[in-house]
Amino acid sequence: MAENETGEHGFEDLLLMLKETRGFDFTGYKPTTLTRRIKRRMDALGLAGVEEYRDFLELEGEEFARLFDSLLINVTGFFRDPAAWQALRETVVPEMLAAKDPARPIRVWSAGCATGEEAYTLAIVLAEALGTADFRERVKIYATDLDEDALQQARTGSYTERQVAEVPEDLRESYFERSGQRYAFRRDLRRQVIFGRNDLTHDAPISRVDLLVARNTLMYFNAETQTGVIRRFHFALGDPGYLFLGKAEMLLNHGDRFEPIDLRKRLFRKISNVEVPGLPSKVWDDGARTAAPPSVRLEQAALDAGPVAQLAVDLAGNLAVANTRAELLFNLRPRDIGRPFQDLEVSYRPAELRSVIEQVGKEGRPADLQDVVWHRSAGAEPSVFHVQVVPLFRRPGEAVGVGISFSDVTHYRRLRDELEHSNQELERAYEELQSLNEELETTNEELQSTNEELETTNEELQSTNEELETMNEELQSTNDELQEINDALRIRGEELDSANSFLGSVLRSLGAAAVVVDEELRVKVWNSGAEELWGMRAEEAQGRDLETLDIGLPVREIVPSLRRMLADPERGGAAQTAVDAVNRRGRTIRLRVESVPLRDEPGRPRGVIIIMDHLTSEDG
Repeated sequence: MAENETGEHGFEDLLLMLKETRGFDFTGYKPTTLTRRIKRRMDALGLAGVEEYRDFLELEGEEFARLFDSLLINVTGFFRDPAAWQALRETVVPEMLAAKDPARPIRVWSAGCATGEEAYTLAIVLAEALGTADFRERVKIYATDLDEDALQQARTGSYTERQVAEVPEDLRESYFERSGQRYAFRRDLRRQVIFGRNDLTHDAPISRVDLLVARNTLMYFNAETQTGVIRRFHFALGDPGYLFLGKAEMLLNHGDRFEPIDLRKRLFRKISNVEVPGLPSKVWDDGARTAAPPSVRLEQAALDAGPVAQLAVDLAGNLAVANTRAELLFNLRPRDIGRPFQDLEVSYRPAELRSVIEQVGKEGRPADLQDVVWHRSAGAEPSVFHVQVVPLFRRPGEAVGVGISFSDVTHYRRLRDELEHSNQELERAYEELQSLNEELETTNEELQSTNEELETTNEELQSTNEELETMNEELQSTNDELQEINDALRIRGEELDSANSFLGSVLRSLGAAAVVVDEELRVKVWNSGAEELWGMRAEEAQGRDLETLDIGLPVREIVPSLRRMLADPERGGAAQTAVDAVNRRGRTIRLRVESVPLRDEPGRPRGVIIIMDHLTSEDG
C-alpha cells in the first residue's frame, strides 16, 4: 500500500514539474491514462521508477518532446467518421446559415485541432456551402491545441498523399495544390484558418462562436475538468450555437446546456437562458436564506453578461459572487462560492488583494490598482488589468461586503505604449528636422558663395579651353607617335609570349622539379615537377620568399650558396649538392640540388635556377 502511494505521489510530482518548467498542466486529465502513457515511456527507456525518469528528463531535454507526443495523442484526419460529417453538412450547416444574417461574419472554433486536418475539413465544408468568395469574406476558423509542434505542422497546411486519401477526389482537386509528393491547402482560403495555442482547462474560450468542433478531446479529461470545459464551450457559443463532438463522447450530464440534434452523430445545439453556476440563486436577508425574486435574478443575469470580471466578498471574508467572466478568467468553480476568499488563488494573483479588501472594508472608500501585469501561463503574452475594489452597501451606512472588478486594459496599455513610442519618434524626427533646416540654411550660404566662385571659374575655363585647343593639336601629334610605339610594343609582346610559351614547355618537359628565384630569393617560376614533389601549387609559391615556404626541402642549407652565387658574379658559377628532404607524402628522399645563376645580357646575375631531382643508389 505504501509503495502504491509513493508511486502515485511520484507521478503527481512529475506532473507538477511539467506544469512549472514547461507550462503544460495535465492535472485535469484522467490519471489512469496519464500514468499508463508515462509508464510506456519509462518502459521504452528501461527505467524502473518515476524519480529515475524525472532525473532522465532533466538530463535529456529532447525526452520532453517525446513524452508530450505520447500524452497529447494527435489522432486526426480529413473527414474522420464520414457519416458524422455528412450529417453536419446536411443538417447543422444549412440551419446555421439560415439563422445568420448574410452580412454577419461566421465564427468557427476547432478545439483540439492537432495537426489541422479537421480545421481544413471545416473550411472545405463551409466553402462548399457558401462558395469560395463568400467564404473568404465571412468565415473565420479558429483552430487551437495545446501541442505547439502539432500547431506548427498545421500552419504549413501541407500533407502527404496518404493523409489526404480520405478527401473525395473532386474536393481534393478543388481545395489542394499539389507540389511534388505533398498536397498544400489553397493559399487564398488558408488565410481564413487561424491557428493558436489554447489550454481548454485554463485559458479563456473564444467567444461568439457559431459552430464549435471538439472531437474526441473531452475523453481525455476527468469528470470535473470535463464539466469546466463544457461550461466554457457553452459560454463560447452564440445563439444559436452548435457543438460537434467525437463518437467516443457524450453529454449525458449536461442536458440543461445542450440539446441533441443527432445524438448518434454527436451533434448538439446550445440551450440558451441557462442559469450559470457560480452565481447564487439565493440571497441573504436578515439572517434567513430565501428564494431570490425575479428582479434579483435579472440583476444577476446582467452581472453575468458583463464584459468585466467581477467578484464580491461578504463581511465574513467569503467569496459570495463570481460572474462567468471571472469564473473563466480565474478558473473558479461553483464549489468555490462560500469559500474563504483568502484561500483562493485570485486573492493574491494577479495582485495581492487581501490587504486591499481589509483596508476598503475598514475605511469604506474605494481603492484602485493600476496596470496590474499578469502572466497567466508560461510563454503566454502578459495581460494588464485595472483592478477596482469598492465597498458594497445594502443602504447608506450598512455595509454588506466588498466588490472587486478586473478591467482588461491590455489593449489600451499597448496603445498607450505605442503612443508614447510614437511621440518619442516624433520628437526625434522634429529634432532631426530642425537640424536639417539649419544645415539647409548653411548649405544655401555655401551655394551662394560657390555660385560666385563658379562665375570666376567659368572665365578661367574659357581661357583654359583656348589653351586646351592648342594642346589638343600637340596631343594629336603625340598620339601618332604613341601609335607607332604601341605597334612596336605589340610585336615585342607577341615575341615575349612566344618566348614564355617556349620556356613553359621547357620547364614542363623537365622531369625534375625546377624553381626560379630573383635576386631577393623570391619565387618567380614554380613548375609542375615542383608542385608534384612538394604539394604546393604555383600560385601559392610565386612571389614568396624561398626561405618562408613550408615544404620538406631544407632550404636553409642551400640558401647560403645561392646568396654567394648572387653576390659574386665572377665566381658565381653553377653549384651542386645533395640533401635529405621530405616529399609531399611525408617520405624521406635524397635529392640532387643544382643551382645555376640566371644572368642578363651584360652577364649580371638576375636570379638563380634551382633543379631538384631524386638521387638513385647508383648516384650515391
